[in-house]
Amino acid sequence: MLPLGVISSDNVFENPEELRKLKSAEVDGVMMDVWWGLIESKPRSYDWTAYRKLFQMVKEEGLRLQAIMSFHQCGGNVGDVVYIPIPQWVRDIGGDNPDIFYTNRKGTRNPETSALEWITSLSLVLYSDYMRSFRKAMSDFLEGLITDIEVGLGPAGETRYPSYPETQGWVFPGIGEFQCYDKYLKADFKEAATKAGHPEWELPDDAGEYNDTPEATGFFGANGTYVTEKGKFFLTWYSNKLIKHGDQILDLANQAFLGCKVKLAAKVSGVHWWYKDDSHAAELTTGYYNLKDHDGYRPLARMLSRHYAILNFTCVEMKDSEQPATAKSGPEELVQQVLSGAWREEIEVACENALNRYDKYAYNQMLRNARPNGVNKNGPPKHRITSLTYLRLGDDLLKSSNFSLFKVFVRRMHANLDFNPNPENYFKPIVPLERSKPEFSMEYILKATEPLEPFPFDDETDMPVDGGFAYWIKQVFAKLISLFK
Repeated sequence: MLPLGVISSDNVFENPEELRKLKSAEVDGVMMDVWWGLIESKPRSYDWTAYRKLFQMVKEEGLRLQAIMSFHQCGGNVGDVVYIPIPQWVRDIGGDNPDIFYTNRKGTRNPETSALEWITSLSLVLYSDYMRSFRKAMSDFLEGLITDIEVGLGPAGETRYPSYPETQGWVFPGIGEFQCYDKYLKADFKEAATKAGHPEWELPDDAGEYNDTPEATGFFGANGTYVTEKGKFFLTWYSNKLIKHGDQILDLANQAFLGCKVKLAAKVSGVHWWYKDDSHAAELTTGYYNLKDHDGYRPLARMLSRHYAILNFTCVEMKDSEQPATAKSGPEELVQQVLSGAWREEIEVACENALNRYDKYAYNQMLRNARPNGVNKNGPPKHRITSLTYLRLGDDLLKSSNFSLFKVFVRRMHANLDFNPNPENYFKPIVPLERSKPEFSMEYILKATEPLEPFPFDDETDMPVDGGFAYWIKQVFAKLISLFK
C-alpha cells in the first residue's frame, strides 16, 4: 500500500521517492486509494491530473497497480494519518438532512460515508458516474497497469457499518454499536417488521454502547435478545441490507469496467474481538451475522461470486496468543472460516495485514494463511490466496533491518521462485471482465449461512522467514561465500 498522503489533501501529487526502492524487493505492484473527496469538487466534476502523474510513475517503475474506489472519508480509523473527507457538496446536503449519515441509537451521526438508504438513491448514479469517468480518464492505464479495482463499500473502504468509530470514543475491544437509527433505515425496518406480522417490533434498545462488553447488555448477554425471534429478525434485516448494498454497487462497477482486463474486489473487515464469545457481538454490530450456527461471511462471498469479484480480507498477520484474553479474540479461527467460505463459493481471496508489522512472526503467519497447506511442487496448491497487499510503504519499512527481512518475506510469498512480471502466467490470469451473472435471490444467498467446518490449515508455514540473530548469521555467511567466489 502506498502512503495515504501520496496525493495530498488538495489533490496534488507528492512524488514518493520510496517507490523506486520497492523494485529491489521484487514486489509485484502497489495499492492506492482513489479518493472521491479529492476528485469530485462538485457533482460530476472530476480532476484526475494528480492520479495520472502517479500512475505514470508506477508504470515507469515496472509495477502493477490495485486501485481502490474510495467513497469514504480518510480520518478516524486505525492508521489514518491524513484527513480527506467525502465531497463538500455531499456534506452540505448532510447539513440540511443529517439522516443521510449513519446514526447510532443516541442520534450521533457518522460522516465517514453516506448511509445505506441514501446511497441506494442519488449516490448510485454518482458512484456509477465516478467509476465511468475513472475508466475514461485512465483508459491507457487499464491496458496492463491496473490489475484490480477494489470497490469501497463502506467506512475505511470495507463492506461494513461504521460500528466502532474511534472519533466517537470507541476503544478496542468494545462491542461497538448498531448504526441504523437514521430515519430511512428506521422506516425500512418498520416496514419489514410489519410485513413479517410484527408491527410492534422496534430497533434494539438494549444493545449497549461502544465500549461495553457483551454480558453488560441485554441484547448480547447469555440468552439475550440476539437469540430470540425478534433478535434474529433484526440481525437478518441488518446484515441483508449490507449484502444488498454491496451487490448494487458492485453491479455498477461491473458495468463501468465491463470488458477491461481487471478484476473487481471488495474488502471485508477482520473483526476478531469477541469472536470466541457466544454472541460474536462486535461482528454483529458491524453487520456480519456470524454465530456458531450461522455463517456470516459465506453469504457475502456468494454475493461476490455473481460479479466474479475477489474477497479481500484483513488481520492475516495476527495470532490468537497476541491478543488480550479479555477480548475473547480469535483472528486465526476467523481467517480460517472466511477464507474457507470464499473457496467453497469458488471465488478468489486476497488478504492484508491489519496493523503495521515488520517482524518474522507476522510474516510467517501471513505466509501460513496465504498457502494454508504449503507449496505444491506438482502444480498450484488447491487452496491459496490470489494476492497479499502489505501495509504499508513508509520510512519504518525502509529501515535497513526491516527492509532486508521484508525482501525475504516477498521471496517466500513467491515460493522462492524468481520474480515473474507477467500476470498472464499467474495462478488465475486476468481476462476481460464479463457481465455480472443475473441477480441472486436473497433466499439463495442466505442458504450460505449454513455453518460448515473450515478447511484444515497447517500449524506453521512450510517456507518460514527467518530473522534475528540466526538471520544475521546466514546473511554474513552468504556474503563470505560470495567473496570467495
